[in-house]
Amino acid sequence: MTSLQHNYQTVLSEITQTEAAAHRKPGGTKLVAVSKTFPASDIREVYDAGCRDFGENYIQEWYEKTEELADLPDIVWHVIGDIQSNKTKYVAERADWVHTIGRLKTAQRLSAQRPSEKPPLQVCIEVNIAAEPNKHGVAPEEAVTLVVEVAKLPNIQVRGLMCVAKAGSSDEELRRQFGRMRQLLADLNEAGIAADVLSMGMSADMEIAVECGATHVRVGSAIFGRRDYR
Repeated sequence: MTSLQHNYQTVLSEITQTEAAAHRKPGGTKLVAVSKTFPASDIREVYDAGCRDFGENYIQEWYEKTEELADLPDIVWHVIGDIQSNKTKYVAERADWVHTIGRLKTAQRLSAQRPSEKPPLQVCIEVNIAAEPNKHGVAPEEAVTLVVEVAKLPNIQVRGLMCVAKAGSSDEELRRQFGRMRQLLADLNEAGIAADVLSMGMSADMEIAVECGATHVRVGSAIFGRRDYR
């Protein structure tokens, strides 16, 4: 077992232990390995350990990786970064999931550009849960309205909500942010949207996110190591 594969298995074990401590059903949290800035060879290594779900932030980098890893037919690609208008076609054609819908216009372009032979694109609405001016996403009080509009579009399926917690938050603050997300998901279902996904939690706050009901955690550095953005 390589070091990356060991890291992946360790994170899986931590998720399982946290689910048990929180009295959650085992296996209710999917691990999305965030591979941005890391080479396709690292993705292949973690894939060989059993991972199938990979998250990417940068569209051009991700597109090149889809070419290099085209021989892995069951890999599941999650786009977890902001999507510029000139990149929606790439995403519509090759992604399985988009976690970062914050504007109706983006969803409309993805719906229009999704190939008819592909299954619906699975999407989450990104919520700026801590009202940070430098973050993408819709305000919490506007989330339900946006979801209702996006859910009307063909070729995509709204699955739930996504957030990035405020960096440096205390455990209490994290629980408050993630708890608000859980309430928003309940609000969606009350509005008639069959939503079942809460994409929240990363390497530093994964355990609290799982405790608070995350169905998808997006973990990068705990698996692949520290990033060099140069």
